[in-house]
Amino acid sequence: MRSELIFQTPYWFLIFCVAAGLLYAFLLYQPTASWGKKWNYILAAFRGITVAIICFLLLSPLVRKTETSVDKAKIVFAIDDSESVGKYGKAVMKEVANATEQLNASGFEVSIETLGSTPGRVSPDSILFNKNKTDLTGMLQNIRSNFEGRNLTDVVLVSDGIVNQGVSPAYNNFPFKVSPLAVGDTVPDLDIRIKDVVNNRIAYLGNEFPIRAEIAANGLAGKAATVTLKQNGRVLESQTVAIDRADFFKAIDFKATSNQKGVQHFTLEIGQVSGETSKRNNRRDVYIDIIDGKQKILLMALAPHPDIKSLRSVIEANENYEVDVNILSISSNPPAATKPYDLVILHQIPNVLGLGNAQIKKFIDAKTPLFFILGNQSAVPLANSLNRSLIINTSNNQLDKVTARFNPAFQQLNFDQESLKLLERLPPLSVPFGEYNLSSGTETILFQKVGTLNTSKPLLVLNTSSDNKIAVLAGEGLWQWRQEEFAQTNKQEVVDNLFQKLIQILSLREDKRKFRVYPTNNEFEAGEQVSFQTEIYNDIYEPIYGQEVKLDITDEKGKTRQFTYTHSNESPRFNITGLQEGVYRYVASASLRAGQEKSAGQFVVKNVDLELNNTTADFGMLRELAGRSGGEMITPTSLASYVEKLKSDRPADRLDSSEEMVELIYMKWLFFLLILLLGAEWGLRKYHGGY
Repeated sequence: MRSELIFQTPYWFLIFCVAAGLLYAFLLYQPTASWGKKWNYILAAFRGITVAIICFLLLSPLVRKTETSVDKAKIVFAIDDSESVGKYGKAVMKEVANATEQLNASGFEVSIETLGSTPGRVSPDSILFNKNKTDLTGMLQNIRSNFEGRNLTDVVLVSDGIVNQGVSPAYNNFPFKVSPLAVGDTVPDLDIRIKDVVNNRIAYLGNEFPIRAEIAANGLAGKAATVTLKQNGRVLESQTVAIDRADFFKAIDFKATSNQKGVQHFTLEIGQVSGETSKRNNRRDVYIDIIDGKQKILLMALAPHPDIKSLRSVIEANENYEVDVNILSISSNPPAATKPYDLVILHQIPNVLGLGNAQIKKFIDAKTPLFFILGNQSAVPLANSLNRSLIINTSNNQLDKVTARFNPAFQQLNFDQESLKLLERLPPLSVPFGEYNLSSGTETILFQKVGTLNTSKPLLVLNTSSDNKIAVLAGEGLWQWRQEEFAQTNKQEVVDNLFQKLIQILSLREDKRKFRVYPTNNEFEAGEQVSFQTEIYNDIYEPIYGQEVKLDITDEKGKTRQFTYTHSNESPRFNITGLQEGVYRYVASASLRAGQEKSAGQFVVKNVDLELNNTTADFGMLRELAGRSGGEMITPTSLASYVEKLKSDRPADRLDSSEEMVELIYMKWLFFLLILLLGAEWGLRKYHGGY
């Protein structure tokens, strides 16, 4: 390290510092003291030096520190420790260990890194070659970031060139030479395997869904294999495939259904074919989440009306909705308010005839979202008291004819304002004539437009702030809108999109539970930590902590493991290890002020063994990578000569220097020097009887 003093003022200012010290010492010690002239000079020197140093520090001098270090040339051995390398990698580890020793002895800094490891903490004899996937690009990029700004010159990549995750490293540029040490067998094994499975992650209860198995085979031409789809050990379907060529590939489609909700476990298997080298890749597990996801909507109307058919068409355009229609004037059985509907649409209910009015209060008590559509048979005063969103003060049941104008200030739903201008050209609706008032939390989607006059009266409103969401359309005649839009545009998109989005936000199920426990992912890999997130709230939905949570996890065989943990702000997640492949169901419980609360669900642990899909070494990719990065292709027999070449053509070490500027006043030793000088002066004065 080298230090240099830098002045921010002219050098000759030092004369004033010295002069100030001499003047101060002269004035203080000018009289002849009782301790004699010798000690007088010594004490004056202590005081003069102290004052001179203090004056010098007031000039704010700087110290520039320059530190130089030697960054040795570095080499990393990047070991592909995946299953496909296996015995070939283990066979070459002794040579790799010898190479690292020789290079270290020659002045290199050598590190070893495997897939997902930390550099410098791995020894060749501890590598197990058991990783079930290979991401060579990820490993090389980790090396690049770990050695950013350092003197890394070469990376020796021990690999068979098989990449089954991420992109090929041959398409990337690296700031160091990559010299692949190629291991493995480039001759394909005699094998048949399930190369891939294509399926939907979600299917609906009772619906038929496809599962496609992609079958590949090497060198088994003339033979046949049976592919079977199973669920819980029960054979659902089998198909026989004839292997008609050496590099065989075929996609086989199966159809399956399930009458059970939740994640269902299916298995695809290939019967063993004589001559194949391994059966490990003849099986693949498939997990499909079977949901009863259709939302149930009740369309309840006073009497038959063209609006009913239009609304039903709008709703049924979305296959996730299931619609029940109940016409009260012709139906003898009104719908049960206890049925778990996600939305109830009330057309001209409440009404002057009293039909269905009692049902509305039951739906409100059940906190079911409601969509009121008013008409000439509606009991407007009763509707005012029930919808809690829009109050219409009317008299004599007078009606008005109005068109619609979109409210550009409405942002809760994403609408195309330009397309909604079409509404102003559609036929008018019949609405109650009177004074319109909105309750707190209600937003206007459409305003009324009388002829060419824009008004501030609402036509369609939405309130999502209350316990049960409510929308009100103040008029009937929706069917005319759809007909006229089709006449003008040959489509029915604008009106349908408006009401489909409104129905979606009304029927959306909101989770208002005060106790929630759920896995951070729906699927985990075998060997990975399964992490659970915990959320606990008080009555006003503020997060609270300190509760003991019991968690029961049950596997497919019915075996249950029990865990207990304390929910805290510092660690809101609970991690579990050691779960094997399969479907798991969990139940969490905690004692809260309102009593025992529970939260349940499921998750999947999958064995992602990508290494079995391909075991044929790809030396071509390794050659391309070497050529692109400036490295060279190495074989186990040429590793020793490659090491000798590195030793003879050893890259130069790099000198790194860092510079730091600090003010001299921040030097701690100066503070102690001043204390020493003043302390010595004071002590000697006291010793000799001075004041």
